[in-house]
Amino acid sequence: MTLTPRRRWDRDQVAQLVDHTLLKPEATVAQVEAVVAEAAELGVAAVCVSPSMVAAAAAAAAAIGAEIPIAAVAGFPSGKHLSVVKAQEAALAAAAGAAEIDMVIDVGAALAGDFAAVGADIAAVRAAVPHSVLKVIVESAALLEFGGDATVVAVCKAAEDAGADFVKTSTGFHPSGGASVHAVSLMADTVGDRLGVKASGGIRSAEDALAMLTAGATRLGLSGTRAVLDGLE
Repeated sequence: MTLTPRRRWDRDQVAQLVDHTLLKPEATVAQVEAVVAEAAELGVAAVCVSPSMVAAAAAAAAAIGAEIPIAAVAGFPSGKHLSVVKAQEAALAAAAGAAEIDMVIDVGAALAGDFAAVGADIAAVRAAVPHSVLKVIVESAALLEFGGDATVVAVCKAAEDAGADFVKTSTGFHPSGGASVHAVSLMADTVGDRLGVKASGGIRSAEDALAMLTAGATRLGLSGTRAVLDGLE
């Protein structure tokens, strides 16, 4: 695995690669509105929220004149939903204003080596939201722990074959952990420049963020975005 040569990143450059995220189950509309306002202030790439919060996020962005994409999750966080449910959830989120969808794979199917099922699951969501940016959460820490590098590589290839735009490390909710430099580097080597790589889960400092970018990440999922960006000043 090769790492991207280290470069100097400034605050604005990193901000433009961040999905500012609020996925806590206790999140309120008021908190979503605050996250959208903060996202607009920080100049991030997108705001990522739960499907039920997409309309509120889109309305909040419109109210302040912020042209910021809204991302929604699907099949989150377990990935053990029926494909038709994930697809419908994604379609409803897109109808409510989501331009990007972050879906969770069936991790158990991947660990069982049923990559055809993993690909079919992704393809179902892709067909439901043909015009949305589709990010596929592979839960890389679990795949590495229980299946090894080869499983991560196979899932990334399945995602690419099914029409994904990004592969993404983690939900941030799995006990195996979140993003790692090893996972990001492995995923970036697998998809090359054909897909984006989103590092998400446990990235809490500027040092963490820069390590992920150096490993090949092209997008970052952060809930503590301001703290990370403040560390770059």
